[in-house]
Amino acid sequence: MRGPAWLPRAHPLSWVTLAITTCAILMTAVDGGILPAVLPAIQEEFELNSTQAGLINSVFFAGLIVGALMFGWVSDRIGTGYRRTWTWNVAMLIGILGGALTFGFAGSFVAFLLLRIPMGISRGGSEPVNVALVSEWWPKEHRGFAVGVHHTGFPFGQFLTGALIAVVLGVAGWREAFLLIPLLGIPIIVAQTFLGTRRNQQRVYDWIDRRGLTRPLPELSVRHTGSALAPVREALSNANVRWSVVLIFLFLWAEAGAVTFLTGQLVDQGMSLALAALLSGASGLTGWIGQVVWGAWSDHAGRKFAIRFLVIGWAVTLLAMIFISSPASAWIVLLAWGLFRNAPFPVVYALLIDSVPRSAGTAMGIMIGIALGLSGVLAAAVSGWIIDGFGFPVHYVVLAVICLLGLIPLAMITETVGAGRRAGQDGIKTG
Repeated sequence: MRGPAWLPRAHPLSWVTLAITTCAILMTAVDGGILPAVLPAIQEEFELNSTQAGLINSVFFAGLIVGALMFGWVSDRIGTGYRRTWTWNVAMLIGILGGALTFGFAGSFVAFLLLRIPMGISRGGSEPVNVALVSEWWPKEHRGFAVGVHHTGFPFGQFLTGALIAVVLGVAGWREAFLLIPLLGIPIIVAQTFLGTRRNQQRVYDWIDRRGLTRPLPELSVRHTGSALAPVREALSNANVRWSVVLIFLFLWAEAGAVTFLTGQLVDQGMSLALAALLSGASGLTGWIGQVVWGAWSDHAGRKFAIRFLVIGWAVTLLAMIFISSPASAWIVLLAWGLFRNAPFPVVYALLIDSVPRSAGTAMGIMIGIALGLSGVLAAAVSGWIIDGFGFPVHYVVLAVICLLGLIPLAMITETVGAGRRAGQDGIKTG
């Protein structure tokens, strides 16, 4: 087998799959940005207090946890490779229906609240299946690059959301904003349905074989036929999966703590709310660079090597936020943070897929459900208490320490780049 090339090589269908799944992540980012943008209008119409408004996010995160765990597991049971298209389309369809129903039937606060449940389920369920899907259409040598590019949908989507919402609210109301989900999602589902076939995946695998690269999996598709809990047992029996959950939980805690109060910090420094809101999203401008560069670098230098630098970069840039005192310093610090902010997630995703390729959906569902769910519940409350009692400098010191604690689970993780793959597994049926 040839050594890995620095310039990514893949079949044209692999590139198309990457484009489609990146658009799906962009849709996920838009979905996540709609509610904060229109929440003031929702509060005004339904006369909601802050507690009721907070309940909206709580319900969404509850659905997210369920969706991540359920769809990650289902995708491994139904089958990897081209079969993941079926699971992924269902998860996406739930979000599309949720957006359409929110437009048509959110006539009361209770109705709107209930419709956040399918949106959360779709958000939690589509991401792990989406990541597993794109990774199974690319040579293993370029897995980190593919997952990194795929995740650029998040920073691009974060910036696109503001422009789209501004256009919608200029001609319609907040309900129409939720129609962006079906408008984006339906073409994505149609495209993936035509692309994600056994015949097309065979063409990709034949191309990989001819060029002496490594298949994502030895077979086109595998599915667990034994115990219903077999994918869960395989995922949790792998130490890399367990320690990755801890590692990503720490990153997500630090991110939630920083993002939740960043706009308030900038306003306290004398900036207008509009400028503060703009600056708070500045990290997205450089976020795509960090994801692509660090994802591709991990394919060559190793997943652990890349994550080690990302932990340190996170800690340093969080500490630098203490010194934000003007728009200029905010731009410098937040653009620097963007080079690291989003990058750990595709690298850790690639690590999990390396570690348990036949249960990757379950493993990523567990990580997203537990790490994102718990950090969403705990981080903002704890950070708010620290800021109220001790101020922003202590707040950022604590977040930097939380990042550095990630070096502990990282030390327990086994490097996967260059590691051999298992030839078979009990309870697996190929197809």
